[in-house]
Amino acid sequence: MIEKDGVAPLEMVMKEFPDDKEVLINPKAIIECYKEIPCNPCETSCPFDAIHVGEDINARPKIDFDKCTGCGICVYNCPGLAISVRQLQGDKAILKIPYEFVPRPEKGSLVNVVNRNGDVITEGSVKRVQEGKNQKQTCLLHVEIHRDFIYDAITIEVPRGS
Repeated sequence: MIEKDGVAPLEMVMKEFPDDKEVLINPKAIIECYKEIPCNPCETSCPFDAIHVGEDINARPKIDFDKCTGCGICVYNCPGLAISVRQLQGDKAILKIPYEFVPRPEKGSLVNVVNRNGDVITEGSVKRVQEGKNQKQTCLLHVEIHRDFIYDAITIEVPRGS
């Protein structure tokens, strides 16, 4: 329960995804910003006008999946790390997630994928480490997982000794 422990329940998470799962054949940003706070970098940074906060800067951002290309610019610019990009590819899914720790995982490394409670739910493979042009601290990790975890996965942990 988000009000009690800060963790969004799956029903709340599912509302941020497109209704038609086939939309995720192309990469799409998923915004998990559940509180009304004064923030709009996602809206102002989107070059495709796919994210709208509106007149009230406290409003939760809404995404137009028809306009979203999954470029990830909004991910870099979200100060709350509340945006990721998801894509389905056959029986796999690609997560593009913000990552700010060093050292960064390397392409090809295996990582533990965790859910919103911090529990390890599966293993993932880092397919790309994408550095932002204007971002020095945040990179975009492209992590491949099994598609069954697309709704539950939120971030990664690097196994000790990696």
